[in-house]
Amino acid sequence: MARKPTPQAIRERAARTAAVMATPGAAPAERPKKKVTPAQFAQEVRAEARKITWTSRQETWITSVMVAIMVVMAALFFWGVNTLCNLAITTLLKLATGG
Repeated sequence: MARKPTPQAIRERAARTAAVMATPGAAPAERPKKKVTPAQFAQEVRAEARKITWTSRQETWITSVMVAIMVVMAALFFWGVNTLCNLAITTLLKLATGG
């Protein structure tokens, strides 16, 4: 499960956002790039990977069933609309040709 940001982190992010939005034409100042070692990179990747949350098997099953139901409902709806349009066009063409 993802960690909730601390109030301090929220304030810092809000301050950065406000600073960027306060100067409409200015691009955000580039921060100097810091050198990252492969070990440090691997630690950051593992930290981000720990934040990933996966759905449970039950949630996946329920979502899949709901998608299948919605697909069937949409197919029935469009079949009905297509049938009505076909009937209306056929009737109009019969009237137009006098048949």
